[in-house]
Amino acid sequence: MVDRNVMGGLLEPCGTDPVTGFYRDGCCTTGPEDLGSHTICAVVTAEFLEHQRGIGNNLTTPMPQYGFPGLVPGDRWCVTAANWLRSHHDGAAAYVVLASTHERALEIVPLEALRVHAVDIPAGPGDLQA
Repeated sequence: MVDRNVMGGLLEPCGTDPVTGFYRDGCCTTGPEDLGSHTICAVVTAEFLEHQRGIGNNLTTPMPQYGFPGLVPGDRWCVTAANWLRSHHDGAAAYVVLASTHERALEIVPLEALRVHAVDIPAGPGDLQA
């Protein structure tokens, strides 16, 4: 089975420094074990990280036992769709890389909400690559 992104294309890698993904494969792939739906490829900001800490999701403190280095602004990370949506509603959403966001995120988050924060949308049709 091929993993697709929210735009219908092939799911692209999200980040390898640090290595992200529920399966720590650099992609926001998901499966039945991923109960939190770690499907949104976010480019985290200080505001987003602070918001996440405030809702009990500390993404800045390293947890070496889980291979988690702690995030800093600018890192790309596969975040849970529900927590990203909450940050969106609270005005603290991280940027989103649509090409690297798994289509299953759409089960929780409307595409339009993701587009508002997208960082990988071409400026115009002439900027699209075949």
